[in-house]
Amino acid sequence: MDVIRSIRATPGTNQDGASAHNRRVIIDALRINGPISRADLARATSLTKQAVSNIVEQLANEGFIEALPAVKRGRGQPFTPYQLVPEGAFAVGLQIDRYVVRAVMVDFLGQPRFRAQAAISSEAPEDGVEIISKLIDGLREKLAASAPDWDQRIVGLGVAMPGPFGVSANAHNKWMMSAWQSYPLREKLAEKTGLAPEIQNDAAASAIAERMVGAANAVDNAVCLFLGFGIGTGLILNGDIFRGANGNAGEIGMALAPCVDGETTLEHSASLASLYSALQIDPALPDIYARVDALVQARDPALEKWVICAAEDLRRSIQLLENLFDPETIIFCGGAPQSLVSRLIVEMQPLLPSIVADRVRSVPRLQLGRTDPWSVAQGAAVEPISRTFDPRYSALWKGQPKVD
Repeated sequence: MDVIRSIRATPGTNQDGASAHNRRVIIDALRINGPISRADLARATSLTKQAVSNIVEQLANEGFIEALPAVKRGRGQPFTPYQLVPEGAFAVGLQIDRYVVRAVMVDFLGQPRFRAQAAISSEAPEDGVEIISKLIDGLREKLAASAPDWDQRIVGLGVAMPGPFGVSANAHNKWMMSAWQSYPLREKLAEKTGLAPEIQNDAAASAIAERMVGAANAVDNAVCLFLGFGIGTGLILNGDIFRGANGNAGEIGMALAPCVDGETTLEHSASLASLYSALQIDPALPDIYARVDALVQARDPALEKWVICAAEDLRRSIQLLENLFDPETIIFCGGAPQSLVSRLIVEMQPLLPSIVADRVRSVPRLQLGRTDPWSVAQGAAVEPISRTFDPRYSALWKGQPKVD
């Protein structure tokens, strides 16, 4: 007996003038579910079979999707599954951090094709933009060399950097990268690259990566607890990234953390910056992650002391986030070594009771997500693809006639 496959999809609409929304719905369904037939697409999206056939034909002609060999299922007629073409679109992502910039080129599936990094200064954005421009030029040259027309399929530039944004601070505050925040970064990058950049905080970028290619791919409500040089959260609410009025939603790093003295913020007790300070390690060292990983494996006493205190504050943060947002799961993500994040998760058990703690769960309450130095840059690169191709109800409203 054939197993009925559960297919996740955003509903489409059969109203006139909704083609832009429906195209996005079809692409999103293929991204989430993998290869599926036109009949399954029609059932999952509530679109007519004719509407799905028309959209599939258009997307295939434009190089965004492709047909796979026909498949025979049970006693029925063979069907043709369709899938996204990885080379259908590309995007560039940047992570601008206190000591390093990472640049990555991803394909239509959000998978990295090329990447590069370089050292930068938190106080010299003018020099940093020149460095970034050269990195992006290098990525584009590699892409253009792969196939003559691929470079024409770059849909945008995503930029992730530490927040909070729009907060008055000392111009030489390295922690907040105030020099970069007061610099006309969007305009300068657009001028240098010819791409339309969008800037977001690093936690939101990590959450986008989790939603598209990570642990949040099959859930609509999740919180990504971001551990990097700083600390924050990316909020996935009803399937979309919630950024807030100024792009600062989820800045939990500014919350008080009582483990040390009751007045220290979470960012100063549980971030990588606080770990580097506790271990007296220079955060600009190129092998910093390997050093931390070695200390985790050796159960270094100074690192263990930091882990115990950080886990206590993070445990309280998990309880607060669950009570505020009622997520299906909380995903620990960011640029920290996986061994360190795994050690923190172990030390955080048992988690404190919360409004969602005792419900029947289809996904873990707290789980390990993407934890590597390139996850933020990849999330930043995924954002332009999401912005261009994911379902947006604004596309639906724009397609409707005005009502007097």
